[in-house]
Amino acid sequence: MLRIGYKPAFLRQFKKLSPALQRDVRDRSLLFRRDPKHSSLYVHKLKGALRGQWSFSVNYQYRIVFIYEGKNTVVLLAVGGHDVYG
Repeated sequence: MLRIGYKPAFLRQFKKLSPALQRDVRDRSLLFRRDPKHSSLYVHKLKGALRGQWSFSVNYQYRIVFIYEGKNTVVLLAVGGHDVYG
């Protein structure tokens, strides 16, 4: 099972989400923690300015950006719509 850390920016963005969306983020993060290769997460590497970072889907609109800090450790960097990539 993965260990997950959180950057302050992620926590600030998370607090601004609606309660229902916060619940979705928690559920997807738990799924990611248990099975980081689950097909419904659509985990993928990012390119360009975000090279070295990864993303997975919360829903059709929202994404979580993260980095691997070790084989079993990730840090969640940001959560939001596609603007989270900018």
